[in-house]
Amino acid sequence: MCINKIEWRIIKDRVFLLLLIIIALVSIVPLGFILYFLIIKGAPAINWEFIIAGPKPYGISGGGIAHAIVGTLILIILAALLSVPAGLSIGLFLAENRKSKLAYWVRLGVDILQSIPSIVIGIIVWSWIVKPMRMFSAFSGGMALGLMMLPVIVRSTEETVRLIPYSIKEASLSLGVPYYRTVLKVILPAGLSGIVSGILLSIARIAGETAPLIFTAFGSRFMNLDIFKPVESMPLLIYRYASSPYQDLHTMAWGASFLLVVLVLTLNITAKGVCRRWCRKY
Repeated sequence: MCINKIEWRIIKDRVFLLLLIIIALVSIVPLGFILYFLIIKGAPAINWEFIIAGPKPYGISGGGIAHAIVGTLILIILAALLSVPAGLSIGLFLAENRKSKLAYWVRLGVDILQSIPSIVIGIIVWSWIVKPMRMFSAFSGGMALGLMMLPVIVRSTEETVRLIPYSIKEASLSLGVPYYRTVLKVILPAGLSGIVSGILLSIARIAGETAPLIFTAFGSRFMNLDIFKPVESMPLLIYRYASSPYQDLHTMAWGASFLLVVLVLTLNITAKGVCRRWCRKY
């Protein structure tokens, strides 16, 4: 009788494991279909002209999305410059002052900011920057994306610093090293990989955002390096080209979608690799 009970438990464990495997495979199926359609429809549009050339007038085939690629990079850089220093500082504060009342309210504010819809952030930045300046700009777009990056960087920094053994910080302070130097020379370098992975994930989070850019960066058909002028981005280009009546623009929209998904997947895989390497260290 005892053997039968053990065998029954083994059978239930194996059935449960098989069920988990099936559910995991089913969850991957939508991603597989998305990648399949992007490869079939988007990959044929990729060539050197598509990457390095600018757009041509509507109705004329050819051209590229270089202006959108450059605009996307400008927006990401601006967002990172605005959010990374603030996110690191707030994350360190929350990790070093876990039980203070101020930390509780700051953490609550960060969680609420993370849950705000992106289009609402776009409208808020429009009222803060675009309306007073009376112009759309890459700066306002970077500000909107930076606000979306901020919660991810704060939470990843806080969790990373919490995982660092307290003995490392204690050893530095016991040697007479000032607190600010302990933070800059010991704590941050020790958690650098985890912090970098959080930054990469936050960039992947904003790379495909369209709604806030409609109210801020607005888009442009010209190559523009001035951060106080409208710029194009790949999500905006995909939105406009996909809704146009021209078939060649539809093809370019598929190609831009393929490049954007490749960028997001690359950032996610890189972040996972960096995080895994850091976790093995500790």
